[in-house]
Amino acid sequence: MAMTTEEAKVVVPRNFRLLEELERGEKGIGDGTVSYGMDDADDIYMQSWTGTILGPHNTAYEGKIFQLKLFCGKEYPESPPTVRFQTRINMACVNPETGVVEPSLFPMLANWRREYTMEDILIKLKKEMMTSHNRKLAQPPEGTEEARADPKGPAKCCVM
Repeated sequence: MAMTTEEAKVVVPRNFRLLEELERGEKGIGDGTVSYGMDDADDIYMQSWTGTILGPHNTAYEGKIFQLKLFCGKEYPESPPTVRFQTRINMACVNPETGVVEPSLFPMLANWRREYTMEDILIKLKKEMMTSHNRKLAQPPEGTEEARADPKGPAKCCVM
C-alpha cells in the first residue's frame, strides 16, 4: 500500500523543533545581521526568546541595534510566536505604543505556516525595514531606548 504525501510527513514535536532552532541560533546565522537565542536558560518550556536585528544599510534604521522578544506559546510551531520590539522603532507593521508586530500588518504572522522559524521572522522583519514604505521613516530619537514593560511582569535586571 502506497503512502500519500500527507502520511509520509513526519511532525517534529514542539520541544525538538525548538531545540533545533536553539542550536541553529547559537551557531550564528547568515551574514550576522540577525541573531536569536533563549531569553532564560531555565525556561524548560522554551517559550521566551530574544532576537536582535542590525539596522540595514541605506535605511533610517542603519547603525541601530534592535532588540526583540519572541514568545513561543504551547501551540508553537502550529501557531506563530508573539513578536515584540524592545527597542523603540517606527515601522508600518509595529504598534508604536507596545512594540508588538501586528499579525494583521505582517503577512508572515498572519499566514503562519508550521515550517516558518524565528530566524525566518527576523530575516523578514529586516527585509521589511528595507521596503519603500519603511526605509525612510523617521525613527525615535536616540536616548528613547528604555525597555518596554514586559506583559508577564517587571523586566529582569542583573546587577553585579
